[in-house]
Amino acid sequence: MDLGLKGKTALVLGAGGGLGSAIAATLAAEGAKVALGDIDLAAAGAVAERIAAVGGEAMALKFDLSDLAGIDARIAEIEAKLGPVDVLVNNTGGPPPTPAAGQDPALWAKSFNDMVLSVIAIADRVLPGMRARKWGRIITSTSSGVVAPIPNLAISNALRLSLVGWSKTLSREVARDGITANIVLPGRIATDRIKFLDAKKAERENRTVEEVAAESTATIPVGRYGDPQEYANVVAFLAGTPSSYVNGSVIRVDGGLIASI
Repeated sequence: MDLGLKGKTALVLGAGGGLGSAIAATLAAEGAKVALGDIDLAAAGAVAERIAAVGGEAMALKFDLSDLAGIDARIAEIEAKLGPVDVLVNNTGGPPPTPAAGQDPALWAKSFNDMVLSVIAIADRVLPGMRARKWGRIITSTSSGVVAPIPNLAISNALRLSLVGWSKTLSREVARDGITANIVLPGRIATDRIKFLDAKKAERENRTVEEVAAESTATIPVGRYGDPQEYANVVAFLAGTPSSYVNGSVIRVDGGLIASI
């Protein structure tokens, strides 16, 4: 299937990590010019080099999502080198594992700034150009915790859910401009973030990481953690032209993990 991404410009946030790097490489393989934003410039640069080595076009840039004032300059860099952003993939890091009660308001505020306000501000920066061109895709990666809250991930559960409300509202505002806005939910995808969460749970419960991972895997109907490429394939479809009638949706890529309808 031709996704119609040749010549399009995509910005992938968190592109140095497991999900982000897989998404960026998949979009590049479809012919998109990809900007890889990450606070870890070296990690983003390594992904850009891998893309270039197979004939893709990519640029890496340091993107600190806590710096809202720097967003315009970062987007301007992309526009100057690759062209205006047609596809925005919002993929942010997660906050530390915490219970819901007793957290410092400053931690809530920082997490909200980094995970929510930054995403909204970046989307607002690229939306006028998308509207002018009558084409755009805004894809936001959240968590299965927005459907079934995950114990000890209270900040993530709460703040990522706010992005679902934002995306759904936005989807109705921009649809007639040829723009879609969708949410993608990863289940337990084999990334460093999942390894970190498994390790933290093992530490809290005085168990081995292997025991925690085995217990987690047993709850997934397909019987394994997902591969980042499987997640990236869904994001790439949503980024392309064949998905033009998918709008305001919440797509699960979880191997059946979430038990609710």
